[in-house]
Amino acid sequence: MNEAIGWLGAFLFAVCALPQAFKTFKTKKADDLSWLFLWLWILGEIFTFIYLIIDDIKVQTTHYPLYVNYVFNILIVVYLLYAKKTYKNKVEQVVKQ
Repeated sequence: MNEAIGWLGAFLFAVCALPQAFKTFKTKKADDLSWLFLWLWILGEIFTFIYLIIDDIKVQTTHYPLYVNYVFNILIVVYLLYAKKTYKNKVEQVVKQ
């Protein structure tokens, strides 16, 4: 039962950023996303993921639901950082023309 709760929680945390990623992909706009928010988010995900790995090695266990959550969230944030940089530049290029 505990494993199922862990997977459910990890899944919900992992997919909570999908609506934003889909909206950004669809509209090709990331103006409303804060650079500070994105950088704090990715750094928090990375540091917590590293902590989890180190702690799992120490206690000789593996928290697979959390691994899935952190990897998925890191991928989403990397996309949103890419979109923030790329889509902003595309808008600036269109305005200059």
